[in-house]
Amino acid sequence: MIRPVLAIDNLAKSFTMHLQGGLAIPVIEGITLDVAAGECVVLGGPSGAGKSSILKMIYGNYRTDAGAIRVATGEGETVDVATAEPRRMLGLRRSTIGYVSQFLRVIPRVPALAVVIEAASAFGIGGDEAEARARRLLTLLNVPERLWSLPPATFSGGEQQRVNIARGFIADHPILLLDEPTASLDAKNRAAVVELIETKKRNGTAIVGIFHDDDVRERVATRIVDVTRFASRAA
Repeated sequence: MIRPVLAIDNLAKSFTMHLQGGLAIPVIEGITLDVAAGECVVLGGPSGAGKSSILKMIYGNYRTDAGAIRVATGEGETVDVATAEPRRMLGLRRSTIGYVSQFLRVIPRVPALAVVIEAASAFGIGGDEAEARARRLLTLLNVPERLWSLPPATFSGGEQQRVNIARGFIADHPILLLDEPTASLDAKNRAAVVELIETKKRNGTAIVGIFHDDDVRERVATRIVDVTRFASRAA
């Protein structure tokens, strides 16, 4: 039996509305999911079904109300994100779990090339190799070289997202979380992202993703999990 890289067991999440007397709004209840190396599991369902919340719980940005999120590390350990201490969680983000969010959040005035290189350096990739990877990714994602020395805050939304994708794909995390990475991209750049995802799958990365574009979803998905099954039970 293949050991999953990521195992979600009976996960639940609700939000407390403090300005409405502590009203609890359930989002997800009872989701159980295993993801193996080389898989791309796509979370399906309408906006508000809890897809992004699941990714944020896996990454440790949201706490869980119940259940476990077990991550296999490169050291042969298994860590439960749901109960991990903050320092352990930071270590997992450096070594094990990569994340491409919907928006690029970086230090102002740092050039785009340096933004991407920094993500490689944080993973432990050396200087020359980090720069070479950054250049390859920015080229593949059609970010013009004239922009590489400029801060991404000056870019269009699509250009910023391509820098964000390069930053997320440059390292070799065993697990990669993708939150609508192609939402603001044209067909040419969506195709480039599909190519990157397929390469990660071939190299054994376990991917959990959300995709706005139906065509991209169908092309990259190993499986599609309908989150509404769990959201409706929690409602």
